Amino acid sequence: MKRTLVTAALPYANGPVHIGHLAGAYLPSDIYVRFMRAIESDVKFICGSDEHGVPITLRARKEGITPQQVVDKYHGIIKKSFEDFGISFDIYHRTSSPVHHQTASVFFSTLYDKKIFTEETTEQYYDEEAKTFLADRYITGTCPNCSNPNAYGDQCEKCGKSLSPSELINPHSQLSGKKPILRQTKHWYLPLDRFQKEWLEEWIKSHEKDWKNNAYGQCKSWLDQGLQPRAVTRDLDWGVPVPLKEAEGKVLYVWFDAPIGYISATKALFENTSNPEGWEPYWKDKDTRLLHFIGKDNIVFHCIIFPAMLKAHGEFILPENIPANEFLNLEGEKISTSRNWAVWLNEYLEEFPGKQDVLRYTLCATAPENKDNDFTWKDFQARNNNELVAVLGNFVNRTLVLTQKYFEGKVPSASSLTNEDQACLELIKESPKRIEENILKFRFRDALFELMNLARAGNKYLADQEPWKIHATNPERVATILSVSLEITAALAYLMEPFLPFTAKKLLKMLNISSKSWKELIDKPLLTKGHQLAEASLLFEKIEDAEIQKQIDKLAVSKAENEARNNGPAPAKDSTSFDDFQKMDIRVGTIITAERVPKTDKLLKLVIDTGLDKRTVVSGIAADYKPENIIGQQVSILINLEPRKIKGIESQGMILMAENAKGELAFVAPTKSIENGGTIR
Repeated sequence: MKRTLVTAALPYANGPVHIGHLAGAYLPSDIYVRFMRAIESDVKFICGSDEHGVPITLRARKEGITPQQVVDKYHGIIKKSFEDFGISFDIYHRTSSPVHHQTASVFFSTLYDKKIFTEETTEQYYDEEAKTFLADRYITGTCPNCSNPNAYGDQCEKCGKSLSPSELINPHSQLSGKKPILRQTKHWYLPLDRFQKEWLEEWIKSHEKDWKNNAYGQCKSWLDQGLQPRAVTRDLDWGVPVPLKEAEGKVLYVWFDAPIGYISATKALFENTSNPEGWEPYWKDKDTRLLHFIGKDNIVFHCIIFPAMLKAHGEFILPENIPANEFLNLEGEKISTSRNWAVWLNEYLEEFPGKQDVLRYTLCATAPENKDNDFTWKDFQARNNNELVAVLGNFVNRTLVLTQKYFEGKVPSASSLTNEDQACLELIKESPKRIEENILKFRFRDALFELMNLARAGNKYLADQEPWKIHATNPERVATILSVSLEITAALAYLMEPFLPFTAKKLLKMLNISSKSWKELIDKPLLTKGHQLAEASLLFEKIEDAEIQKQIDKLAVSKAENEARNNGPAPAKDSTSFDDFQKMDIRVGTIITAERVPKTDKLLKLVIDTGLDKRTVVSGIAADYKPENIIGQQVSILINLEPRKIKGIESQGMILMAENAKGELAFVAPTKSIENGGTIR
């Protein structure tokens, strides 16, 4: 098999990692790499913290510290969490390192010298008070899609719609709170449109059969729309400085600098070795397979933009495959770091000590490989108690305990094999092939199923043979049963290592054997007659209801706190003049008729006595009020609003409503009866 370089998406160093990150990129890549090592393949596993970009500076501002302090803090947390969870990177690097800055600068300069980039001067939002251009995430305003008053300049986190700053209603700077102005600025662009015509579209089409549907489908959608040039520089003071005299005060855009982090991390891996150039074959030799493990939100960067960068540079190989997983939800809701709706890895490791493999098992078994999937604490408990404890753990424990009881912990010899014995031994030989086939096709759930299928077969075999019932009358048969069971146990110890490395290590110790290549699992018995086993102990422990309820309650607190925050008032709008306010003619009126507008869910057709006349108003209050319940209700109505047709009905004004963060509406009305036509001022 070819030399293999595996990368996992660089996590932002602005907070800890959560189970969604693990299920998307890090657990699948770790399983794959551990398997590659088990078959003695040449493989390197590369990752590191993405330490530039606006999320870092926003976190720094929120915590009142510098961006460097932010990345130092969270890089440490993330790195330790990965290590404690058993993610076996060859190196976990960081993009704030000197080797990365140098690598990214040289990469940019190479493309610049080759005249790859185009230059363009555009208008971007600028904060006059803070004296700086504003990145998308430094601009907030009202979402034009759902009216969320706290949407960012690149996305509304309430409705999920992608936005540009110019689409926001009442945009304002997060630095000063002021309304930004548009100002011209110059940037350098990667001409993706040109690459699409020259080679990129054809290259992506060549991967239609071997890439996952989500990766290929998303790429095709982008290509069908037509790629556009994409800026590679930003007006920021945190990041890799653009290595041009005319670009002072600008840095490389984080999406350009971050994937170069894979290259700089590989260089750092070899930096202090006897072969500092040893990184080059992994990036430049055509006999190397480059694999990017990512979540689906990173598809465009790894399938289109980074390959375009590598090809434009000219010295690097392109990725062979980009296994992208879908999203993992939590208890039926989308994981959200801003809402603290997540299971954080560092907290899990503290609250469930020694249970890394339970989470690894659950996340692999429910992996969102082809569609979004859901993690629930009840399912986590059930998989531990009903599968790991009751099947895998039960089989191993009974096998080892019975061997200790009947044969003083020494492996007995098998004789006169039955069809059932032969079937189990044959399954031991078949299981590595089946697991390998699925892993190489990035079907990790199916691979895990094959592992557990061997454990289930062993558990059923032992239960059906009932050696504890026949030991007194047929000890020779018991010796054969336990010999076969021990062979299954040893095979499980080797085969589970990519999935359950902590359990594998524990079981190998109990069996008193060392790890070996998977190539050795088929040829000969795994345990020899008379081999002395070590002391047995439980592989897994039952998880009680109280432990799970604690986690469910923890999420409930997060939800309540988030709702309390959301129920706060929306930010104040920009100042307006008294003269403009005076132009609005707001009167007291009374609803005299009300009915639903046909074929709508939210609209009511109202007739309102304004004291001056009786006029029709169409209002979106049907979700909060039934027509029959609001007859006689006094309202505040803006009567000099220009009429407009809504669903074919001319609406001659607008009634004023109060709205909370949940979108619930209430009438703005006098607290005592006022004659119709009374002025509101």
